[in-house]
Amino acid sequence: MRALRRRTLGAWLGGLSALSLALPAEAQAHGIVGKADLPIPVWLFSWTAAIVLVVSFVALSTLWRAPQLQKPRLRRLFGVPRLLEALTGLIGVALFALVIYSGYDGAQETNANFSVTFIYVIFWVGFPVASVLLGDVFSVFSPWRATARSLRGIARLLRGGRELPKLPYPARLGMWPSVAGIVGFAWLELVYLNRDNPATLASLSLGYFSLTVAGMLLFGVQEWGSRADAYGVYFNLLSRLSAFWRDEDGVLWLRRPLSGVTGLKVEAGTVALICTLIGTTTFDGFSNGGIWRTNEPSLQSVFSGLGLSQNPSIELAYSVGLVFCILLVAGVYRLGILGVRSVSQRYPTGELTHTFAHTLVPIGFAYVLAHYFSLLIWQSQAMVYLSSDPLGNGANILGTAGYEINYHIISYAGIWYVQVGALVGGHVAGLALAHDRALVLYEDVEEAVRSQYWMLAVMVAFTSFGLWLLSSVGT
Repeated sequence: MRALRRRTLGAWLGGLSALSLALPAEAQAHGIVGKADLPIPVWLFSWTAAIVLVVSFVALSTLWRAPQLQKPRLRRLFGVPRLLEALTGLIGVALFALVIYSGYDGAQETNANFSVTFIYVIFWVGFPVASVLLGDVFSVFSPWRATARSLRGIARLLRGGRELPKLPYPARLGMWPSVAGIVGFAWLELVYLNRDNPATLASLSLGYFSLTVAGMLLFGVQEWGSRADAYGVYFNLLSRLSAFWRDEDGVLWLRRPLSGVTGLKVEAGTVALICTLIGTTTFDGFSNGGIWRTNEPSLQSVFSGLGLSQNPSIELAYSVGLVFCILLVAGVYRLGILGVRSVSQRYPTGELTHTFAHTLVPIGFAYVLAHYFSLLIWQSQAMVYLSSDPLGNGANILGTAGYEINYHIISYAGIWYVQVGALVGGHVAGLALAHDRALVLYEDVEEAVRSQYWMLAVMVAFTSFGLWLLSSVGT
């Protein structure tokens, strides 16, 4: 979201700088720009974070001597009426229709169009946060799920009560379609130069909607949605961190936080998906930092030297950076797994890679929250006036078109503390999940503790790198 952050929707990583926005309130641009001073030196935060992880590791190895998170320990809360699920699905379809309508027929200006803010802020940032806090809320609002279910219901009526036949989902595909979808959105957000054009976003949204509905009709709503729907898979993955879970019968349960992710089924592409989520967010922060800005022109010149024009050269340079960050995250995790195996040859590397994959999920969320918190806390307020004027044509349907974003809800220092806390907390959670799983794998507690030395190193590396990204943006 490089240009997007520079122009209207961006928020500098970690709250170190403010949003640079041009928001349509009586045709006046209002926003704030500038890098906030760090509350305390970055090196001190980095060392403190590392110490917190080490202390957590010592506490876990000393006090946590038996698995605690392998079973969710459910407590029933209440049943959710099917009518409510139908209503939320209808709301999801209506919002999607508004995104498409505003994208095509609204003002083709980033700051004045409902679709851009909704996609990049509410959908891409808001749903991950809501998923961790409330559970898998997207599954009941998903417009493609609601549409596919409705179409399959209509087909069942036309066929005299017989279900529409389903094709078997290819096991070899696994989660790879979702990996492709997340990489595709990241490429759109971070690389594509026309990323904030409302009509372009509407076309891409409509294309994804059509492809996903077709897949759900052919292979089944649940089968396609749990593997190939990139966003449904992503939000469901994060919802496993939540204390709330809704089963297939619509019953809402309370469970021990983090316990839901231990039951993650790892299949083809699952590890790649998790590494991709962390890697794309990493590149979003890295591409706004001084190192990338200093060296990117040299990389761009390589493609220019091949005869490409400026825009393709820029997009290819950023594509290389995006892929590099994803591979870097995968490499760090792989190194940690090789270290775990060096302690005991009992389990092959592939099995260990799958066994500990779920420990990266809270780190993925930590990176998302740390990176996008300021964007969410400020730019989500734009929905107040965009709801009144979704097309950007001067309407005032709800009487809120004159609303202005309040940047004083939280201070820059407060944002930075939240983001640092998210990074450290996410990595401590990952460390706890890894330790808990090691206690299951290894009968000897001491052997389990030794196996986690390398995972501790991985967590320290990710934390330090995340803090460095927070401090380097805009420099």
